[in-house]
Amino acid sequence: MAQPNFAYDSAANDAAGVPLSLSVFADRPHLASQMREDAEAAGFRFAAGGDLDGLLEGEAQPLGEVVLVDCPVPGAAALAALTRLDLRAVHSGTRLIVSTSVAGLEDVFACLDQSGAQILVDPGRAERVVALGRVLGEFSGQRLRELSEDDRLVLLRLTEQVSQIAQRLERLEGPVDRPGGDSAFRFESPRPAFAGAEAEDGSARLVRATRPALPDPRLVRRVIRQRQARARFFDGDLFGDPAWDMLLDLTAARAEHTRVSVTSLCIASGVPPTTALRWIGQMIDTGLLERVDDEADRRRAFITLTDKAADAMARYFADLGSQTARLV
Repeated sequence: MAQPNFAYDSAANDAAGVPLSLSVFADRPHLASQMREDAEAAGFRFAAGGDLDGLLEGEAQPLGEVVLVDCPVPGAAALAALTRLDLRAVHSGTRLIVSTSVAGLEDVFACLDQSGAQILVDPGRAERVVALGRVLGEFSGQRLRELSEDDRLVLLRLTEQVSQIAQRLERLEGPVDRPGGDSAFRFESPRPAFAGAEAEDGSARLVRATRPALPDPRLVRRVIRQRQARARFFDGDLFGDPAWDMLLDLTAARAEHTRVSVTSLCIASGVPPTTALRWIGQMIDTGLLERVDDEADRRRAFITLTDKAADAMARYFADLGSQTARLV
């Protein structure tokens, strides 16, 4: 099978002309070689590598600017190494790109909760290259140019549509003052739920405004099923809207008082897990979602709506009123 070809901006790696150092840890030699080859083609300087045991044993060595890890079926030792790697990356500023399988996603996601690591699920070569491109963008402010138009559009839609959803939910509350400046990913909560009222003696007092309750979860689930039914008649990509599908799923779960795992939310998004994880990360940064660790099992983590997002979703459904049942 022919391998994909990628074109890179020759100045994309480092503004000062010094290549970014990169380490690769993987138990599959052919994959480790491929990861190194693609990274070096992008202009990274290979600094260190080895298997997952080497990741655990080499904790005294410098990490470099970027670390690529392949951990498809993590055991206890590998998870311990990832947890420590996550903390080291926070202190050193290292960017982590960790690939795993669907079966290993929950454990890997729970380990990587500090550094903002990119998690890839059963990725192809192109997905790893796109992840390297995002790292280049973070370091140098310049973008990777891929010959794959589909991958480029995924990244563009990711940034554009999350922003649009946050803005739409925000508009339900009316204009919001932004003393800290405007941001494409800023999501503001509604104004405090208090309204001024005049007491009998003419003095002002605060009265808590009534907030709408979350919608009936059966209604939300019906909306979700109606949206999914379109795939029986049309190409599913035609209506792809993973951020909204995740918001709907989390709204129903919150009303049902149930928790949603990251794997379950990836399935609800209707897109590949790696793409869903990028959406989740952006929506967490935006203030729509938050990560909640499992108190009973630190190896698990759940995703939930923030209070701001839950309130906005409640107001959204309240604003739709009787029309909600006819939504697709």
